[in-house]
Amino acid sequence: MSEALLPFVEVNTNDNPTACVIWMHGLGDSGHGFSPIVPELNLPDSLGIRFIFPHAPTRTVTINNNMKMPAWYDIKSLDFNSRADLSGVEESAASIKAIFDAQVKAGIAPDKIVLAGFSQGGVIAYHLGLRLQHKIAGIMALSTYMCEPDLLNEQASGENRQVPIFIAHGTQDPVVPPVLGEMAYKTLQDAGYKPEFHEYPMQHNVCMKELEDISAWLQQQLA
Repeated sequence: MSEALLPFVEVNTNDNPTACVIWMHGLGDSGHGFSPIVPELNLPDSLGIRFIFPHAPTRTVTINNNMKMPAWYDIKSLDFNSRADLSGVEESAASIKAIFDAQVKAGIAPDKIVLAGFSQGGVIAYHLGLRLQHKIAGIMALSTYMCEPDLLNEQASGENRQVPIFIAHGTQDPVVPPVLGEMAYKTLQDAGYKPEFHEYPMQHNVCMKELEDISAWLQQQLA
């Protein structure tokens, strides 16, 4: 028996979407956090995109005094090498894969689907997007990092070796230091990918120039 999909917020840019962006939020947030951004992207009405903003399950987060909150995985330490709990990342990646599969079943072609995420959500976008056995439209990694980068070469799918990757990071980010975003960028370059790296004078958030760049990139990948 198949498990129920994670709940999510859905925002469509027109009545007949032919593309999809699955966008994962950061620690302690929900799908409602990023859904208001869609109108601010000023996408053309002719480009039908279904935006899906899933809600992460509630779990105990070690570094936050074991408080329970929406999280894609546990964070046991702020040390880069052990920041992301691999088993939790894999579990959440499987949950997002189920949403991806449901969109394909609903008629959206895999190569018209972008996996996007902010902070913790970006970790999931990287992890799933680089391993999916379907060629996708792109990966959008915002203010984030990569879980277990040493596993990439071994686990990466051949289908997405040429996948467009949009990386954005704030130069004053105190939560996910810019060096972690740069390390993911370098890991991808070393593995033969051709990611774009965008820096913005901001902290752990998004800014208007970033939204303009995201809009242009989405139009390029999903047109």
